[in-house]
Amino acid sequence: MTKKTTSFKTALSFPSRIIAHFYSQIEQQKQVLQRIHDVLPAAIAKHVQHCVINGKKLLVYTDTAAWASQLRFYNGSILTAIAPVTRESVSIMQIKIIVDMSPTGRRREAEALQAMPHGRKPIIPSAEKIELIHNHSLTVSDEQLKRSLLKLSATLAKLSGHKTP
Repeated sequence: MTKKTTSFKTALSFPSRIIAHFYSQIEQQKQVLQRIHDVLPAAIAKHVQHCVINGKKLLVYTDTAAWASQLRFYNGSILTAIAPVTRESVSIMQIKIIVDMSPTGRRREAEALQAMPHGRKPIIPSAEKIELIHNHSLTVSDEQLKRSLLKLSATLAKLSGHKTP
């Protein structure tokens, strides 16, 4: 009995409209990214890493919050520059920050954010200072300020565990 040899074709070798659609989207994103790089100053352009068009929104990805704030100033010029390349009318630009979590990468914002304490604890003044605020509030002639200072002293006394006079 002779064995039949079958040839194997990879999935990408078959014509597919879905794959062609994805390739065209990737090509469009490359063109949009190139337009963004062209319109920005070189110092800022090298920090724009990726872009994606989602409906009427352009998502621009950068590496730090500092560069993201600089990019906001170029919102109008970026949207104008990409208009000829996009299929849909893009009217909103959103800037996202990509965080490098690689072990060999330099310290990034994610590590800085993780180092920050999650819950802030208030700094409560001493009982003497709370009493000073309370006594001063009794001498103030402005009623609104007086009520505010009394409320502040009562809140601070409550948080510290001391009683107001």
